[in-house]
Amino acid sequence: MKLLKQLTQATGVPGYEGPVRRVIVDALSPLVDSVDVDALGNVIAHKAGKGPVVAIAGHMDEIGFLVSHIEDESGFLRIHPLGGFDPVTLVAQRVVVHAVGGDLPGCIGRKPIHILTDDEKKKPIDMADLFVDVGMPAEDVKRKVAVGDVVTMRQDYVAYGDVVSSKAIDDRVGVYVAIEALRRAKKVACDLYVLATSQEEVGVRGAQVAGHRIAPDIAIALDVCIAADMPGVPEKDRLSQFRGGVAISLKDAGSISHPALVRAFRELAEKRKIPYQITLASKGGTDAGGLQRAGDGSAAITLSIPTRYVHSVVETVHVDAIESAIALVAAFLETANKVNLAG
Repeated sequence: MKLLKQLTQATGVPGYEGPVRRVIVDALSPLVDSVDVDALGNVIAHKAGKGPVVAIAGHMDEIGFLVSHIEDESGFLRIHPLGGFDPVTLVAQRVVVHAVGGDLPGCIGRKPIHILTDDEKKKPIDMADLFVDVGMPAEDVKRKVAVGDVVTMRQDYVAYGDVVSSKAIDDRVGVYVAIEALRRAKKVACDLYVLATSQEEVGVRGAQVAGHRIAPDIAIALDVCIAADMPGVPEKDRLSQFRGGVAISLKDAGSISHPALVRAFRELAEKRKIPYQITLASKGGTDAGGLQRAGDGSAAITLSIPTRYVHSVVETVHVDAIESAIALVAAFLETANKVNLAG
């Protein structure tokens, strides 16, 4: 999984996906006929073929921040989020400030617990309570850092037990699955577009633009879903099982999966003995919502990799779930021309 490590360790918050985009373009170029980058920063790779127009999309942006203010006396940085964070997961985490003059390491701090008042201890942590410390006097910080500089989380990619864990698993793992499925498919029975989309975390913007451009007949979003089979979560709220294999989504807050595609993926998984599970969520969305609404509309579905600790720097996935997702997408590419959307 060398490529997955490269993808997760590259940086790319919404609207600033350049570093990870370069990794993706390099990985896709030998596998397709053309690779283009549109005005919104989407990577659009095309492998020409006969059959339905199919788009497979994983979003390449990760949640992060922009510098919003530099404190005059201390040089501490205030930060504005790009994407949804639980502030609890941010305290005492390391970050990188991508300043014009070069990257600066730093950490996220807050007022120490030792001097919090009783009322402050009871109050939930808020983004306004947090700041970034780059370890320099204020005058040096102001010389090197500007409002608007990008800040990304810093965390190593590690493999342990039967899992891998890193920052930006969401959704570099979806991009990885798309690339590996294309690499492993014995044939591609469709006119295929592989998309690494931008700005998903701030409103599925890249997918909407790419979808209007290519007008797919079938759109497959590859993303993560919440593996909540853990202590303290009632069984009815466990949206997916961590070791249950690739998740075929029936719906989420952004889209309802096309019934014919749900049936096609279930039948493929059962025929090829690929572990899978069915999920249904009331919150959250994926690129399927944007692609489904593009142009005259498309038949869309989301396939997900169950993930623990989503939107943190220790997002964790089971290697078997990744492999089952790759196998299922590859199987679909080999048989896409046989899918009956009217059935």
